[in-house]
Amino acid sequence: MEKFTSLSAVAAALPEANIDTDKIIPARFLKTTKRTGLGKHAFDSMRYHPDGTENPDFVLNQLPWRHAEILITHDNLGCGSSREHAPWALLDFGIRCVIAPSFADIFFNNCFKNGILPICLPRELCDALMEDARMGSNARLTVDLPRQVVIRPDGKEIPFEIDPFRKHMLIEGLDDIGQTLLHEKRIDTYEEQVAHDRPWVPTISID
Repeated sequence: MEKFTSLSAVAAALPEANIDTDKIIPARFLKTTKRTGLGKHAFDSMRYHPDGTENPDFVLNQLPWRHAEILITHDNLGCGSSREHAPWALLDFGIRCVIAPSFADIFFNNCFKNGILPICLPRELCDALMEDARMGSNARLTVDLPRQVVIRPDGKEIPFEIDPFRKHMLIEGLDDIGQTLLHEKRIDTYEEQVAHDRPWVPTISID
């Protein structure tokens, strides 16, 4: 998983509440178990007309926001079904940080597991950041995870809260498997001891 420390990028404003996971990645694209290739279908029903052509009115089809790495929305982002494909699609599109007043719990947790930083801020601050985002590439936002601040184009800093362990995982670029493998030597030692003491117990290699 790619490390997340500081991100300075174009932000896209999507001023809608209750954007569910089916809007983020429609169910018909959930046939894959790979984390890549879903970005082209992110927000499919909003980005494309029924004939497959782009909807020019949708923010992620417009320059410079089609290259946005930060997405700002209203309340309850990621509600609906608990599909991990939703953060996969956002990440494959290029989104590394999502900012909203609130998130659905499972989506919130899945973001951390896939290297996306979800930031909860009050609605009025999200609206202010959306106004910044609408200024385009001349008004890039900076997210400084070690310092836990969002820096607006005018230099003003907005602090945010994050669980210390999740912060550590993002900064180090560790998912659950990566965190487990930090203890690989201890696991191997344990397995060797079990094989010696209880040879009838089957062992499973993590190689």
